[in-house]
Amino acid sequence: MTSSEARGYHGIDIGGTKIELVSWRDAGGELQEVFRERVATPGTDFDDFIAVIAGLVARGDAALGASAPVGIGLPGVIDSATGRQLSSNVPALNGRLVAATLQQALARPVVIGNDCQCFALSEAQGGAADGLPSMFGAIIGTGAGGGYCIEGRLQRGLNAIAGEWGHWTVPAPLLAKYGLPVLDCPCGKQGCLERYVSGPGLSALHTHLGGDGAEPLAIAARANAGDAIAAHALAMHLDLLGHAMAGLVLSVDPHAIVLGGGLSNLSHLYQQLPAAIQSHLFRGVQAPPVLPPRFGDAGGARGAALLARQQTT
Repeated sequence: MTSSEARGYHGIDIGGTKIELVSWRDAGGELQEVFRERVATPGTDFDDFIAVIAGLVARGDAALGASAPVGIGLPGVIDSATGRQLSSNVPALNGRLVAATLQQALARPVVIGNDCQCFALSEAQGGAADGLPSMFGAIIGTGAGGGYCIEGRLQRGLNAIAGEWGHWTVPAPLLAKYGLPVLDCPCGKQGCLERYVSGPGLSALHTHLGGDGAEPLAIAARANAGDAIAAHALAMHLDLLGHAMAGLVLSVDPHAIVLGGGLSNLSHLYQQLPAAIQSHLFRGVQAPPVLPPRFGDAGGARGAALLARQQTT
């Protein structure tokens, strides 16, 4: 592409069961979709995984009419010392030099961010928090994580893990308040917020109170129908989540919090979470608005493309 032509970017959203590539033309700073393809994720063979990505990118290049940088949204983190992928939900990638291998195979810049960061960036640029000086995108689904953006740019940090609020520890007084056990976390720590406020966390709270550990949306429906155990589980979850989001306010003070993940579909959070956050803040500090996502899960590939643009221009 010449400097007078619109640039292009590929955004790839990688999950445990599917890979989705979306190719975008950047015309005047706005991304215009020109190609989209979804395929099954090769979960156990690294060479197959690389070949599938290469095929997707080649077809995206053909649609754009040029070779374009690639952004990838991938669960887990990259070891800052070795460059190897950790905690991926794609077994073939765990312990592998994913970015370096793809960059060599594709012969172009490849930028990897975790899926939560890509969600935040998509909602910061053209999404629910578009135009705000800062925002935090908080994913609450199977796990709990997020990303922080200032002036529409993702802030990644030394280890590229800025936004991993799900691995803050729940304070002992809050666990004692509800008689909750200190749970082990797959990250190797204990008592991580993720174990209590994620979707499985809410189900575990329901079990703790004597319920059957129903799915979050079912718990919310039961609470609306007058089920006392379900209502108690939601109230407990709201308090724990309010504490977590108050920590975000005290640490990065975002102008808005945009929720993502499965629990972003719980409508009561948008009405009740700001007050729950406020209850954990000291006097004179105001809780930010809590907003539903504009793109949600569909923003993964878009955020990955935006990350490629941020890192390559």
